[in-house]
Order: sequence, then structure tokens, then C-alpha cells
Amino acid sequence: MTESVLDLDRVVKTYGDFKAIDNISLSIPKGSIYGFLGPNGAGKTTTIRTILEIIKPSSGNITILGSDSALDVRDRIGYLPEEKGLYKTMTAWSVIQYFAMLKGLDRSSAKNRAWAMLEKYGLKDFGNARIESLSKGMGQKVQVLAAVAHEPELVILDEPFSGLDPVNQTVLEELIRDMARNGQTIVFSTHVMQHAERLCDQILLIARGRKVFDGTVAEACATIPRRVLLETAADISSIIQLPGVVSVDRDTESSSERADGDTGLWLIEIEEKVNPQDVLRHCFDHQIALSRFEFSEPSLHDVFMHLVGEQAREHSFR
Repeated sequence: MTESVLDLDRVVKTYGDFKAIDNISLSIPKGSIYGFLGPNGAGKTTTIRTILEIIKPSSGNITILGSDSALDVRDRIGYLPEEKGLYKTMTAWSVIQYFAMLKGLDRSSAKNRAWAMLEKYGLKDFGNARIESLSKGMGQKVQVLAAVAHEPELVILDEPFSGLDPVNQTVLEELIRDMARNGQTIVFSTHVMQHAERLCDQILLIARGRKVFDGTVAEACATIPRRVLLETAADISSIIQLPGVVSVDRDTESSSERADGDTGLWLIEIEEKVNPQDVLRHCFDHQIALSRFEFSEPSLHDVFMHLVGEQAREHSFR
């Protein structure tokens, strides 16, 4: 049985009549990369702050690194808050050293760790620069390194990719993978699905404080239909007889019909076990001339829009 690092059991956080966290339960296994995903205002940051005991839950239980309180195991946790901020007049290396010492490293070890991390993640030349002279992206990288310099067992990063350019986002992804290979457990929140798709072993999808989905990326993508897109002027009614074909519908939103109205786009919904090439082979065998054939596996973005897209849209206009 996989050892659990963090467990939430029916956690609720209310502010008056408003439920910021609504009965969330989850279990995060040791050594995994786990993503908290959801639209802005979904409850990701509130959940993280409740886990870390920055705020108290209204009800429910939280167990973290075998303790009932994050405060009792805080030296084993690394935390990057959503609101970024550093001591502006300190140098990059001294900031990392300072935070590592707060977590129990001696001065010499903390300094060595600071310089080693700056070199590994592309900031060695800026080690002696003051924080106020660094770009926003560089400053954020320094803060991430400061949060994990003591090599914590559990790393919690709240929106770590926000404000980073694509190059530095890649560097941060590399750091997260390095920590996972080192046996550390990483939890990060984001509303950008691509990061989670590339990194996560498991995801929690939150909307309006409620758990919408909890599982692997592959399991998430399996929650929505797989679709083949065809464009043809031929009769395709025979396709519905194919084993594993669920439905055949005209794509009225994006159809590029000709003046005679006979050519259009069709969406073929298929079961997970079906090979899309079987649909293409059927078209060839039955002389169904195609001007377009497309298939792509569902992405995490598709899952997000399918499960919480409308809720997120409605919430954003409140």
C-alpha cells in the first residue's frame, strides 16, 4: 500500500454563508506530483492555506506527514505562497541561505546549498545581485529556490508558474521533476492545464470549492468522449453500425457547407477502446470520399471545459 503524505477528510471552510471549501476529501501519495486545478476563485489557495494551518477549517480533518498539525512538521514542508515577496535589499544567494537556515540548516551548509541551486537553475551570475535589481521572473525563481532549499519532504507551491516567461516555466518544471526524482512530494496549484498535463501523476479539479474530479490525467481525459471529425459529401449513415461508435452528428457550429448543402462536418463519437483508424478504414471500404479527417486525444483543457467550464464562466461574471 502506498504511503500517504497528506490526507483531507471532509474538509469544509465557511465564511458566513459562503463555503470556500465544500466537503473535500483526498489522499496524496508519497513521491507524487499532485496538481490542484481550477478556475480563479475555485478554492485552491484556501485549500492550501487550510492544509498549512494558516487558516483553520470549519470542519473536517487534515493529516500531514503523519501529524494533525502542519505547524508541528513545518521544517519538513516547503511552501511558496501565491503572493510573492522577498527582502529587496538582500542578495539572491543570501535570501536562499536565510530561508534554509530558518528551516534548520547551519550557515555554511545553507550557503553552499544556495550557490549550488543558483548554478543548477541558471542564476549563478546573479547570485550577488540584490533582489530589487532582478527581473520579476528571476525574483520569483529565487523565491521558489528559497522555499525548497532545505529539501523538504513535502513541497506546496501556490500558482508557481504565474508571471514566468516560457523559458523560466520550463526551468521550474525541471526543478519539480528533480524534486520528484529525489523522492519528495510536490503539490502545486494552477489554472493553466498544460503544466499539469506535463507534470502531474494525479490531479484534483476544484470548482466553487467542490471536488469535481480526483485521479490521474489519463482518468480525467477518459471522462469525456473521443471524437473523430469528418468532412464529406457522401452518405455516412453506415458508420453508426461500426462497433464502438456511439453517435454520428453533424457539427453545426463549425460546418463548412457548400451552396448545395451536401458537404459538411460530422462528429463521430467513439468509445475509448475503438481505434480511430477503423473509422477511416470503413470510409475507404465503403467509398466514402473524405475532404477532411481529424482525430486528437482529449486534453486536460478539454476536460476542464467539459467539467467546470460553464461554472467558471458563470462565476466570473458574479
